[in-house]
Amino acid sequence: SPLKEIIGTIATLGLTRKYIQIDPNHPTGTVDVRVDSNGHPKYTITENVAWDFFEFDKKWKVLAEKADAVCFGSLAQRSSESGTTIIEFLRHTGKETVRIFDINLRQNFYSPEIITQSLKISSILKLNDEELPILIDLLGYQKKESEEELCRLLIEKYGLDLVCLTKGRNGSLLVNERETVKHPGRKVTVIDTVGAGDAFTAALAIQYLEGSSLERISEAANKLGSWVASQAGATPPANKYVAEKLL
Repeated sequence: SPLKEIIGTIATLGLTRKYIQIDPNHPTGTVDVRVDSNGHPKYTITENVAWDFFEFDKKWKVLAEKADAVCFGSLAQRSSESGTTIIEFLRHTGKETVRIFDINLRQNFYSPEIITQSLKISSILKLNDEELPILIDLLGYQKKESEEELCRLLIEKYGLDLVCLTKGRNGSLLVNERETVKHPGRKVTVIDTVGAGDAFTAALAIQYLEGSSLERISEAANKLGSWVASQAGATPPANKYVAEKLL
């Protein structure tokens, strides 16, 4: 079953199962992914699945209170049950917790209310160059400004510490209150882009928690993201040597 497969993968990756909620009443979430001729994935996301019914239980309260970082998106907030739980979880995190909003605009599963509430509670926003114009339009801003100016606009409006804009093969743009770091991207043979954005976010989170410079964060995130894009599958196994080289 998909659930057994997921739990097996989590165990293989050395992650804890302790905080996984199992819903006996709804099927495990599935996504049909079709990759087009340009290597871009198209997602069809099943509705009314287990992750539409998150509950903020005691275990999650404990986890929220001790988390160093939380990464969340807009998709899991499409149902009122899970949306309320995610915001409740974030409200129980500590002042120093890094709250990364990896916006992930998918199909029609988002609204101005969900996006605004999420931005207000975040410390870092991560999005791609396809999502930026949609977000700007959703929030009612003009698109006349440059990408950097739009990122600064979001920082000022929502009190964000950092905005990360990924641009596929063209690299990324990292913007905070004081500086901007542009990365031209790394030339790799793309096998499968599924998971590359999440890998970028993972490296970003690690480096940010370590207090690295924006340059260092940018380099590590682009390295890991491009490596995952050059491998098959969303979570390709990386040995210690590969991990050290990438991070």
